[in-house]
Amino acid sequence: MNADRVWHAIDQQRLGLATLLDGLSDDEWRQPSLCAGWTVREVAAHLTLQQLGPAAVAGMMLRWRGTLERTIADAARRKAATRTTSELVAEIRDAAGDHRHTVGVTRLETLTDALVHGQDIAIPLGRELAMPPEVAAVAATRVLTMRFPPPLPAARKVAGFRLAATDTDWSAGAGPPVRGPMAALLLACTGRPVALSQLTGDGVAKLAAALG
Repeated sequence: MNADRVWHAIDQQRLGLATLLDGLSDDEWRQPSLCAGWTVREVAAHLTLQQLGPAAVAGMMLRWRGTLERTIADAARRKAATRTTSELVAEIRDAAGDHRHTVGVTRLETLTDALVHGQDIAIPLGRELAMPPEVAAVAATRVLTMRFPPPLPAARKVAGFRLAATDTDWSAGAGPPVRGPMAALLLACTGRPVALSQLTGDGVAKLAAALG
């Protein structure tokens, strides 16, 4: 998938998520997301921090919280606390067409964030947010092959399985077979077991144990 198609997919995810967020109640904004310890509001705030330049990244690092994950979470929570819900929605919507990515990552990490964090919000609220299989396949390939930024812990856990999509031409790995929709496979590759019930194959039980 070339750069233009990747950015188009990111734009579509941002617009779709903005529409979803527009319809949430105050209580839904406070609900837990699929990210442990993060509310829907905090995940939405995190998704407004995808075009950080050198100065903004340096400023975030000055508030170091011991690990990169804690530092990113702190930035998202501070942003969530200083913006109204309508401001967060507007920032996500306005980011569509802004084809920059945060310093230190690539557009493929921006794509993965848009896809996966959109589901982190939608799934626990019982909402649907479309994830095209061919786009999810690009993100999953990046997750499983990236060396920098450091790969996600979940990428190592799924490395011992043969993953194969049933709705697009994609497969990866070697080992006990796991098959299913590409969106469910991407969620597994990023450490989210929520869609394991959609997967089949001899490796599903072992994959569920690996993901905890």
